Amino acid sequence: MFDATTRIRGRLKAAFGGIAAAAGLSEMEMTVLNAVAEARTPPTVPRIGRALGHPRQVIQRSANALVAHGLIDTLPNPEHKRAVLLVPTELGRARKREANARASQMVEKLLASMDADLIVRTNENLETLRSQMDSHFRQFEQK
Repeated sequence: MFDATTRIRGRLKAAFGGIAAAAGLSEMEMTVLNAVAEARTPPTVPRIGRALGHPRQVIQRSANALVAHGLIDTLPNPEHKRAVLLVPTELGRARKREANARASQMVEKLLASMDADLIVRTNENLETLRSQMDSHFRQFEQK
């Protein structure tokens, strides 16, 4: 499984790698912008790090760059003094929409030569696997 996901990630990175660069962002900055823009409630840097499996410091550097670019903003967090809440700015939402449009074009090209049902099923299976793994690891964090 690890080998297969590593190889697929490499193919996806090759196919979609230019999207972040076209938006003027690093891949990690684009990843953090996506996490902030798609969150149901404003996330913190540590929460994004845990969700993505990256060290807090890596996420913090990208969040700082996104704030400097005016793509996200910070809000006080009533539950924590230092871990601020992250919210997308209007410019950040616009940049994400542009990146999504470029990604959609690539998806259309891929779907022309791939089995769309297989892609949907695979995505559903990966989401289920991720959810089960999250539950598994949460058990260890609580001990």
